[in-house]
Amino acid sequence: MSAQEDLFVGVDVGTGSARAALVTCGGEVLAVATKSIQIWYPEPHFAEQSSEDIWTAVCQVTKEVIAGFDIYRIKGIGFDATCSLVAIDKQGNPLSVSPSANHEQNIIMWMDHRAESEVKRVNDTKHRVLDFVGGKISLEMQIPKLVWLKNNFGASYFDLAGHFFDLPDFLTWKATSSSSRSLCSLVCKWTYLVEEGGQGRGRWPRDFFQQIGLSDLRDEQIGTDVRMPGSLVGNLSKEAATQLGLHPEVRVGTSLIDAHAGTLGMIGCNAAGASQNFTERLGLICGTSSCHMAVSEDSLFVPGVWGPYFSAVLPNMWLSEGGQSASGRLLDHIISSHPAKELFKDKSLPEITKELNEIVANLGAGVDMINLTRDVHVIPDFHGNRSPLADSERSGMITGLTLDTSEKNLAILYLATVQAIAYGTKHILDAMQSHGHKFSCALICGGLAKNALFVQTTSDVLGIPVLLPQELESVLLGAAILGATAAGAYPSVQEAATKMCGGAARIEPRNGSQEFHRRKYEVFLKMLDDQMEYRKIMEK
Repeated sequence: MSAQEDLFVGVDVGTGSARAALVTCGGEVLAVATKSIQIWYPEPHFAEQSSEDIWTAVCQVTKEVIAGFDIYRIKGIGFDATCSLVAIDKQGNPLSVSPSANHEQNIIMWMDHRAESEVKRVNDTKHRVLDFVGGKISLEMQIPKLVWLKNNFGASYFDLAGHFFDLPDFLTWKATSSSSRSLCSLVCKWTYLVEEGGQGRGRWPRDFFQQIGLSDLRDEQIGTDVRMPGSLVGNLSKEAATQLGLHPEVRVGTSLIDAHAGTLGMIGCNAAGASQNFTERLGLICGTSSCHMAVSEDSLFVPGVWGPYFSAVLPNMWLSEGGQSASGRLLDHIISSHPAKELFKDKSLPEITKELNEIVANLGAGVDMINLTRDVHVIPDFHGNRSPLADSERSGMITGLTLDTSEKNLAILYLATVQAIAYGTKHILDAMQSHGHKFSCALICGGLAKNALFVQTTSDVLGIPVLLPQELESVLLGAAILGATAAGAYPSVQEAATKMCGGAARIEPRNGSQEFHRRKYEVFLKMLDDQMEYRKIMEK
């Protein structure tokens, strides 16, 4: 790092924490800070947060990462966050979304599943906008949540509302006072419609809103100023600059959803022998849940896969987005709910996971280790199936259970679950490739990228190399790329990604694993079919 090199801040708000990183123009992460954020669960299937709590955490972690640096070297800041719905009243204050009437709780989280009946009504319309979300809108998206608010709080609720933000756009609003929206958030989660040949010009589908009971939702509440990710929102407001510990000349980039920031932060990675064609790279962002990102030059429609979304990550390219509603969260659940967890005493889940990886390795090597799960099969849809079945009522399945409560039994079940998540990814990859996508490698980031067993298993199951970025903080790097582009350090986010993403390790599929995984994947598909048969029998 040169003495006068420009610096950029990337801020990521995930499910359970706010994080910030200080990043150089060349993509080197100099400092990272993390602060937990609160989640409320007022009723079953409800998950809520507070925008004030989140902004306080954002300010704290930003101040922490810039401590000791000359703030006038910091030229730009970018934000990403989970795709959660934020309600703000006309005075700019939090507007409660909670049945508890607690006004602090003004965010319906992405994983909140309260809108079960509303999502069915939305999908029953068969409207053209649903083609851009794989044929069915998800509970994780904002439109069903808005219908729920209307149905449960009445039409007067919309009279009180000044803004409904996606959480990433709330952060740029707090930073600049600009109510501009990111095209990423709107096309991915709000049914903002950009069609092939539209030259990037979009519109709100007013006829669709009429059909689902949102005719009184005003454009200014959901966005009229729509911008490309990485484009300039404006400078920090004086108030926000003071809160963040920065100076008001810092430029703010248009935001991204967190998984999309992870895609941007690793899509330009270099690895020996790997194609540099962005369209041949499947991006895996694996944390609490998993997202499967693919860009294409043309709009490719894949049933059960969200998109295609215009310019959702890279300008003038189409994004397809698959996903698994529970991955890291599922592994934590499998560990926490097994009787053998008590044998690990007071160790944290990451510590237990590390020990389970060691137990698995000690039980066998290579193909022998893989074969430990030949009689244990898992369907990982414990929180519904996001892709490619797009069925929120899907549930998890395990076959091969015994009365064994030992550490070994937990290790085998854990390994079977790691494999099952990889089979879910293969299911999504197969759907994408059957509709025009072609992948020569996968890139992986997020918390599960730090789990070597998970990474190797993913490569084994997919049958293609997995590129593991040297900079594991891909999401934070992607956020910083937004700030660098907005500040003019690079002419486009593509150029910034190529220059800032750095190198990657290449993990190849292990020899001898293909036939075992082919057979287990066959069982996986059979179990998916069987679950539907069980449902039909019980509905008779």
